[in-house]
Amino acid sequence: MTHTLHLTVQHPHPGLAIATVDGDVDVHTAPTLRSGALEIIRRGHPRLALDLEQVGFCDSAGLSAIIGIWHAAQAAEGSLSLANVPDRLMRMLSMTGVDSLLPVHATTSDAVAAVTDSPPASAKR
Repeated sequence: MTHTLHLTVQHPHPGLAIATVDGDVDVHTAPTLRSGALEIIRRGHPRLALDLEQVGFCDSAGLSAIIGIWHAAQAAEGSLSLANVPDRLMRMLSMTGVDSLLPVHATTSDAVAAVTDSPPASAKR
C-alpha cells in the first residue's frame, strides 16, 4: 500500500470533469481524494466522473469519501459516476449497495456519454 494518491483532471465538456485516481484510497489518502474532488466541483464542474482504473486498494474510508463526493455533487445539482472500477472495488460497491446509488461505467467514454446525453439533475425534478 502506498500513502500517496494523485488526481489528474480533464474537462471534456462544460461543467463536466473526469478525475483519474492513481493510488490506494485508504484512511491516509481518502481526504486527498475528497478534497480534490470537492475542489473540482467548487470550480464549476458539478458533473464528475472518477476513473478508478489505477486504484489498487480501497477501504471503508475511501468508500466514505466517494459517498461524500456524491453528496457534494448532488448538492451542486451535478452528479458523480464511476468508471473503470477494479473488480475488488466493484465487489465492495455491490456488497454495500453503493452501486445502486452511483452509475458505474466500463470506460470513461461511457461515463461521459451517459452524462452528456442526459439532462442536468435540476431538470429531472
